[in-house]
Amino acid sequence: MQPTEPRLLPWPAAAAALDGPARLRHLAAGALRTGRPLAIWREPGAAHARLLISRSLEDAYTGLPPALDPAAPAGFAFFPFHESDHNPALFLPADVQYDLARPEAVSIAPAARGLVPNIAAWLALPPPPTLAWPHGAPPAPPATTEADYRRLVQRGVAAIEAKEVVKVVSSRVAHRPLPPGFDPLGAFQDLSRRYERAFVSLVSVPGVGTWLGASPEVLAEVTADGHFHTVALAGTQQLVPGHRPQEAIWRQKEIEEQALVARYIVNCFKQLRLREYQETGPRTVAAGQLLHLRTDFEVNLRNVPAAASLGTDMLRLLHPTSAVGGMPKAAALDFLRRYEGYDRAYYSGFLGPVNVAAPGVSRLFVNLRCLQVRAEEAILYAGTGLTADSDPLREWQETELKLTTVGAVLR
Repeated sequence: MQPTEPRLLPWPAAAAALDGPARLRHLAAGALRTGRPLAIWREPGAAHARLLISRSLEDAYTGLPPALDPAAPAGFAFFPFHESDHNPALFLPADVQYDLARPEAVSIAPAARGLVPNIAAWLALPPPPTLAWPHGAPPAPPATTEADYRRLVQRGVAAIEAKEVVKVVSSRVAHRPLPPGFDPLGAFQDLSRRYERAFVSLVSVPGVGTWLGASPEVLAEVTADGHFHTVALAGTQQLVPGHRPQEAIWRQKEIEEQALVARYIVNCFKQLRLREYQETGPRTVAAGQLLHLRTDFEVNLRNVPAAASLGTDMLRLLHPTSAVGGMPKAAALDFLRRYEGYDRAYYSGFLGPVNVAAPGVSRLFVNLRCLQVRAEEAILYAGTGLTADSDPLREWQETELKLTTVGAVLR
């Protein structure tokens, strides 16, 4: 009979002096050294990070099972903005887990029992001085100049005025040199300290690359008490020192932009004939030194027929949301394909743990405020939602503000 409970592998006596973060580095080093995919994340407000390792690259390419289904296997979803051969939709099975809240042992899934000797060997090795993180195979997208981005905004506004789209979300790329001795795991810990309310993540997959981020935006989640939750997040301004978020004053442009995102979510509910939901907001929320407008939507799945499929059906409708693409969805995505000028890869896709904390508990976040680690530089991404009132210079300045979130670890 196959075992059904995970194997708990205690740390050897040689590692007794190592603290939790050092043990996390130890495990990450073993995964990187043997070419295995890994994900490290810290959920908003959580005190401790978690690590997940998959047995092999092939296991990671099995695609995403019903993402918000309690019967789905445990793992970590890492989805691109637009799926392609270069940017596959990934689901990393939770073969090996390590939770800094319980640092005494490593958990190994029943299907991965064959890894026990390998993991034991990793733990017995001395701590590595440096880690070799993989870089993506496709060429890095070119950096977007200010002139190019302002032209893109002008095209977007013209498309809105011509009623080709109601809203479009343009984005850009920036290149930043890596500081000497840059350590992605150290940068992850830095982001976790800086942005307590963000979903901080470090995902590394051979052939795909290494991505680091601190996202403020929930895409979809199912809680332990059976509630589905999503948010409409849009509008950006800087938090003024000495002022509270509640004191922010919003322009009509940001109010309209956020209302369009909220309306998009309500339309998704209507497509599923879902009428019983709670809407709260909009309200001003802080994400680091930035402020956004946010509306929360919540559904009690115990009151919904066919609740097991609701989360997955909503996920299919939501991604990519109007907050990262635009609306109507097809027309906005067609505009971006024609004019944006680069492949977003995993920027503005989504990521997060599925059934890891407990069966039926999943939290997926939009991959915003993120960077891709290359050999000598970081590729950063930022976008802005356009309406008929958008000003090209102000939109460029908003992207500059957004780049400072994850860019802070490069100083």
